Amino acid sequence: MALSLFGGRRSNVFDPFSLDIWDPFEGFSAVASVPPSARETTAFATARIDWKETPEAHIFKADLPGLKKEEVKVEVEDGNVLQISGERSKEHEEKNEKWHRVERSCGKFMRRFRLPENAKVDQVKANMENGVLTVMVPKEEQKKPAVKAIEISG
Repeated sequence: MALSLFGGRRSNVFDPFSLDIWDPFEGFSAVASVPPSARETTAFATARIDWKETPEAHIFKADLPGLKKEEVKVEVEDGNVLQISGERSKEHEEKNEKWHRVERSCGKFMRRFRLPENAKVDQVKANMENGVLTVMVPKEEQKKPAVKAIEISG
């Protein structure tokens, strides 16, 4: 894997399964100089997602604490791109409240993954439990090539 110049994030431009959304603010410690409105939009853009492959399926797990399933979308675009997106709203602020620290992020996020050819995109299932989204993309069975014995004459 190649090491990116932006925040040490690892990604491989030659990997056909990699189709990430680039976050220009990731890894910069000087985010304070960015206007608050821009920080809110990009703060949650880096939702962390694990992708594992089993013999039966591709499994994606995303940590989305505080989100309800109604605030998350799972879609398949162009027949082979899995897109996971959502939005965490900013908390309503009362006039008589005084915030001492705000570290929890809000805003939109979107992650995209190019699925391999053996993915059964018509059978994708998603489940959300305790702030963890699990997306299961079944795989087609790999056909083993038929082996035919050839009789040797002579």
